Amino acid sequence: MPRNGAFILLDIDPRMFEPRVRAILGPTNTGKTHLAIERMLAHASGSIGFPLRLLARENYDRMVAMKGERYVALITGEEKIVPPEAKYFACTVEAMPLDRPVEFLAVDEIQLCADPDRGHVFTDRLLNARGMVETMFLGAETIAPLLRRLIPRAEIETRARLSQLTYAGPAKLSRLPARSAIVAFSAQEVYAIAEAVRRRRGGCAVVMGRLSPRTRNAQVALYQNREVDFLVATDAIGMGLNMDVDHVALAALNKFDGHQPRALTAQEIAQIAGRAGRGMRDGTFGTTADAPTLDDDIITQIETHAFEPLKTLAWRNSDLDFSSVEALLDALGAPAPLPGLAKGHDAVDHITLSMLVREEEIRGLADTASRVRLLWEACQVPDFRKLADDSHTRLCARIFTHLAREGRLPRDWVASSLAQLGMAEGDLDTLMARLSAIRVWAYVAARADWLDDAAELQGEARRVEDMVSDALHESLTARFVDRRAAHLIRALDESDEELLSAVTRRGEVVVEGHPVGHVKGFLFEPDAATVKEEERRVVLRAARRALGAEIPRRVTMLETAKDEAFALTPQHGVTWAYSHAPNMPAGLGDIAEVAKLKHGSEPGKPLIEVLPSEFLDGAQRERIRARLATWIEALVKRDLGAIFTAEEKASEDNTLRGPAFRLREELGLAMGATDGEIRPDLRQKLKGIGIRAGRYALYVPEALKPRAMALRAQLWSLLRGIETPKLPSGGLIAVAPPADWPRGFAETMGWLPAGPVLLRLDVAERIAGELGHLTRKSPALLPGDLASRLGIKGENLGSVLEAMGFRLIPAETQDEKQFGPPAPARIGQQRAPRFEARQQGPRRDDKRPDRRGPRPDHRRPEDKPAEGAAPDQAAPEQQRPERRPDQRPDRRPKPEGAQQQRGQNQQRQDQRQHYGQKGGNDRPRGPRPPREDRVALPPMPRPDSPFAVLAALKLKKD
Repeated sequence: MPRNGAFILLDIDPRMFEPRVRAILGPTNTGKTHLAIERMLAHASGSIGFPLRLLARENYDRMVAMKGERYVALITGEEKIVPPEAKYFACTVEAMPLDRPVEFLAVDEIQLCADPDRGHVFTDRLLNARGMVETMFLGAETIAPLLRRLIPRAEIETRARLSQLTYAGPAKLSRLPARSAIVAFSAQEVYAIAEAVRRRRGGCAVVMGRLSPRTRNAQVALYQNREVDFLVATDAIGMGLNMDVDHVALAALNKFDGHQPRALTAQEIAQIAGRAGRGMRDGTFGTTADAPTLDDDIITQIETHAFEPLKTLAWRNSDLDFSSVEALLDALGAPAPLPGLAKGHDAVDHITLSMLVREEEIRGLADTASRVRLLWEACQVPDFRKLADDSHTRLCARIFTHLAREGRLPRDWVASSLAQLGMAEGDLDTLMARLSAIRVWAYVAARADWLDDAAELQGEARRVEDMVSDALHESLTARFVDRRAAHLIRALDESDEELLSAVTRRGEVVVEGHPVGHVKGFLFEPDAATVKEEERRVVLRAARRALGAEIPRRVTMLETAKDEAFALTPQHGVTWAYSHAPNMPAGLGDIAEVAKLKHGSEPGKPLIEVLPSEFLDGAQRERIRARLATWIEALVKRDLGAIFTAEEKASEDNTLRGPAFRLREELGLAMGATDGEIRPDLRQKLKGIGIRAGRYALYVPEALKPRAMALRAQLWSLLRGIETPKLPSGGLIAVAPPADWPRGFAETMGWLPAGPVLLRLDVAERIAGELGHLTRKSPALLPGDLASRLGIKGENLGSVLEAMGFRLIPAETQDEKQFGPPAPARIGQQRAPRFEARQQGPRRDDKRPDRRGPRPDHRRPEDKPAEGAAPDQAAPEQQRPERRPDQRPDRRPKPEGAQQQRGQNQQRQDQRQHYGQKGGNDRPRGPRPPREDRVALPPMPRPDSPFAVLAALKLKKD
């Protein structure tokens, strides 16, 4: 304000209004990230970039706790939570919203500018990303010289570590102190070390960069809540993941950086070791497992935080030219413009673009600047899967093609891809690979400009990721954590006394003379009633000490056991019959289930899955699996070897390979008639290699034997995931259909449905073959022992024969006025109905008219059909018998009584056919035309005829 009419002129430095650029540099545990978040929240808006999605999520939760969900956003490549009123953004460095102006901007771990793979992104933020009021870069002091050269006006502030970090030397896994983090550099090393820690120290939490934030937080909670005292992790924990770690042990001093194996630098070791000792609590570091001892120079650098400065930073041109694909590639390949900058490795997006522009279809679609920009955005889809094939390139090509032609990605495609990944089954590697694929689709779903309903698909991606993350956490915990053991170890460490423990010959675990449980197979079953609750922790630890020597002995026993010691259960378990001690008397052994069967690539090649046991390590599980796999392979070869032998013989003839392969796929039996598919010559060839092509099925006879049938039932049920049904005893021929048999099981096992019963296939084929030969020309006399041979009751014979393709002609009954023996029961083959037979072609006598005129009717008036009645209403005994087309009718006059003689001759002929007898000469005589019904005998002679008078006189004489 003017005073006394005069104005006061202030000398204002114009630099006061320039954005402030600060660099907070120093080792780990200096509070750099904490300072940056405090400064950001003091401004009206802000954005901070972190090197890892896990770190961004961790600090997002901290910011939400301080400011509330309404004002805090999370932006990563695959996850976006942006409230409408968001002011503060926690992001990954690649996903920072640079087009949104904020007062404060920060980048964490800025020394990663020197990373040859991702460094160009950090360098771009260093050179170009600024807050309107304040910009802050956080990292190690090694970047200070280059930072001064590239950003002269930056204010550089160094901070000292809050606690002391000292070298503790090498130590075995079993000797590591509690609250230790063990760092390895591959998933296989992490799993092996975690398995060893579980066996020796009760369990551990596992943290890797491939874990989702949900899984990582759940694993860290195990460690932070002291459910376990050890953490096994990759070098991902070196990037600002803060936990209560007192000691860091390196399990290796080299790693594969994505291009080649190399030794760790002193700065990298310090970044990892710096996780030990948080706040004012001192920490230690050292080596373990197979890692060599650290050099004195490296130890000195880590303890004094004195490292060689960075020489160059990775750079890639960010001012891209989208006028054409060639211009874009040229811009990406431009040389570094300033000293201290150098091109790093070609990133995945650059490599993907270079591969896609070679395709004519892609080049044709990328014909405008907007299309080239769209192609570049599609190539920037991150390759989280890293499958080492062209699947990622194909995915980017398909995304660009849909966007270029349709403007949007098909919702069904994205939704179905997420649905396919929404499965919680699988081992650790499967679940992690599934999570990596979900992250790719989560990135796609987060692009609102690519999808019409991006918000809904983002929610689905989060749901699928959470489900798989929970399953992964449960799998990690089940495999690497024994909560009870970890708890007991801590309790036992408080006691200096050594407890005595042993395993008796009966499998009882005895501690200090008291039985505390029983070990069955490889599982320990504690007995809670044997000890008091307060003593339980200590005695269980002692029991484990006893089993530490017992379990390896049992693994060796299983490896050397005979095949007869193993068996299968209906639930597809593998049991092992063993003795608890050498030379144990019979009856004192035990039977335990040690593994499960799983279906493999073929029905006849099941896999072995060893049951989980806290006492078995990975190597022991593999030894058990290998022994049981050898046994099951030998079992299949022994019981189903005829199937594979037939297939080997069939390989020499192309015509036999198909049936043999079909039998291998269907475990030796394929139901269905073979008459129309297999020619007689091929049938004989199949018989020569042990395959039968029968009336009802194509099968290998050996597959119907009891042991083979039991194994086939097991494999059939395993393939369908059901319990193995109970089979009939081996001596039965016919059984009633069991109610608990699933659909299709009877036929697959070789039981032929035949009316009210099931017939054993091999018996049905044998008897059907005999009956077919017997009735090949005409119906034959019914064998008297047929029902007993089929194992059925006589009342069921008709329906069973009908199901087998035959017909039963019952025996005839005579009235009082008829003479001669009745026609016996006969059997014949089933025939098509009369109208179907006529459709096959006209009979011979239908081809020309009958020139003889109508035949005279010699029937009596009472035997003639009523006038106007239909022809089929005539008496059955008066209908004309059927005649084969190739058989001429016998028109010779028949003498009186010839009808009765013909019936007797027919009976004798049937008997000869049944018993294999021949007539007076060796010339075969075929039966007369078959007749459905017996023709009635002539009526009695008249009373006044000579025959009647003679008969009356004879009766009087008698």
